[in-house]
Amino acid sequence: MVAAKRWAVDIFIDEHDDVRRTHAEARLHTGDATDLRGTGWAQRHPRDREVPEIGDELAAARALSDLSHQLLLAATQDIEQFNADRVRLAG
Repeated sequence: MVAAKRWAVDIFIDEHDDVRRTHAEARLHTGDATDLRGTGWAQRHPRDREVPEIGDELAAARALSDLSHQLLLAATQDIEQFNADRVRLAG
């Protein structure tokens, strides 16, 4: 029997108007002990038009990228627990 799993990612976005920065945090929920969180920032240049969606998109993309790297690292470390050799996962 094939077991289906469902993982979810929540993205939380905060805007900091005083410094024209947007922060995002991507939290992975796997249903087990894995607790990974990626973070990302975006900063608007003072001469750029104020378009909040762009900062949200950039910060969220960077948070997801950070989360992706952390998940690859966690998988590598898990594999190394059962393997005497160092592991290098290709993209």
